[in-house]
Amino acid sequence: MGRWEPNARGRLEQAALELYIERGYEQTTVAEIAGRAGLTERTFFRHFADKREVLFWGSGPLREHLVAAVEDAPDAAAPIEMVARAVEAVGELLGERRESARRRRSVIAANPELQERELIKLATLSAALAGTLRGRGVTDPAASLAAEVGLAVFKVAFERWVGDDPGQPGLSELIRESFDELKAVTAGG
Repeated sequence: MGRWEPNARGRLEQAALELYIERGYEQTTVAEIAGRAGLTERTFFRHFADKREVLFWGSGPLREHLVAAVEDAPDAAAPIEMVARAVEAVGELLGERRESARRRRSVIAANPELQERELIKLATLSAALAGTLRGRGVTDPAASLAAEVGLAVFKVAFERWVGDDPGQPGLSELIRESFDELKAVTAGG
């Protein structure tokens, strides 16, 4: 694979995941990732600040997608409905990346530093959702509760989706099922 080939970011991401799974996150160097991708360390640092960011670079676009979906929700929608729409939209966005998501999750689960970074990412997403709800006139604590609950539903559905059962439905469907289950739980059912 030559350095001139397109999709350097994707190649670096794939190489990093392969190495993290083979050798472990902490034992993998940037030089090894770049070498596996057929690129230089300099190219790596054009795309990622450090080797951790290979796993988290999509947080910005994910946040933008969630925020846009809440902003586009109908005015008559309840806060939790706005968040549900946003989370389902993310499910559709991630829907084709199940194997990559499964691999990413296994790397994060094996490393406390990465687990912490994942929690920070989720807190940032929750804050963005709550802020967008507030911008639409939802007061606290409703805005914060809807955002936190929405991300909790996402986490539960995501874990089912990347689990070991190959017969699981798609992520968006699992998100809808999880929101339905939440409604049943809160209704006393």
